[in-house]
Amino acid sequence: MAAEAQTTKKFALIGVAGYIAVRHLRAIRDTGNVLVAALDKNDSVGILDSYFPETSFFTEFERFDRHLEKRRRKGESVDYVSICSPNYLHDAHVRFALRIGADAICEKPLVINPWNVEALAEIEKETGHRINTILQLRLHPAIRQLKQRVVSGPVDKIYDVDLTYITSRGRWYLVSWKGDVSKSGGIANNIGIHFFDMLTWIFGEVRQNVVHRLDATRAAGFLELRQARVRWYLSLEHGDLPQEPRADQPMTYRSIEVDGDQIEFSTGFGDLHTESYRQILQGNGFGTETVLPSIQIVSDIRSATPMGKQGDYHPMLDRIKD
Repeated sequence: MAAEAQTTKKFALIGVAGYIAVRHLRAIRDTGNVLVAALDKNDSVGILDSYFPETSFFTEFERFDRHLEKRRRKGESVDYVSICSPNYLHDAHVRFALRIGADAICEKPLVINPWNVEALAEIEKETGHRINTILQLRLHPAIRQLKQRVVSGPVDKIYDVDLTYITSRGRWYLVSWKGDVSKSGGIANNIGIHFFDMLTWIFGEVRQNVVHRLDATRAAGFLELRQARVRWYLSLEHGDLPQEPRADQPMTYRSIEVDGDQIEFSTGFGDLHTESYRQILQGNGFGTETVLPSIQIVSDIRSATPMGKQGDYHPMLDRIKD
């Protein structure tokens, strides 16, 4: 038991009342570690009882900060701070983690703007602590198989790719921080950035980035990558789903077609955060240098002027009746 206790890592978590936090709670538990402190301005955090009922919980950042500082002075510093707060707060919360002597594990996107990545990399150097971003698609078995297929194929082959991601959201979405572009980075950032990361990881760097449509609930465009021509479509609209979902199914549709072949990855997401944590704990996390290309892509999309249905656009655009 003594050897096990020495390897147990202590975590703090910011944003524990959020939707994605439960995956982090499960990952901390399933990797054999412990959550010692959690923060959220909302106090609907009964989920903690199922994972870490002894966690010290705070609704005010100042008291959370003071608690962790007291622990540090007693030689009980946390090893990691997991960050599940709204996108626009990630930058500040990552900085906080590094300043208190912890590594950061941050939900995507790490930051909204690409120029903030370089600043965080400088703080990493100053503190000697590491920033890790959750990019779980890189760990999905079907996506890893696709990556291997491309790596094993001709280096000069250009693939034709259609990416479609529809995840239905209710009216609450646009009222929340997610509907505020200054806080979320817009739809391409909030629901699309891990797909853009996946695409560049598999097919290489961006050579052209065209936007055909961009509004609060839909975005579409074309990416020319080193080894792919990608038509992409993102939507929060229930009416865009190809079929009415059953009661036991999420209102989500994911599809990647590569040269006409459907890559099935609708399932298999349940344990990817836990696997992400395992990799991070082994020193194999995704750092600032990894996340920068996708953050740049989304920044360019956000600042682009949509050109409408011109050129090589995603066929879903023909189904929309404005």
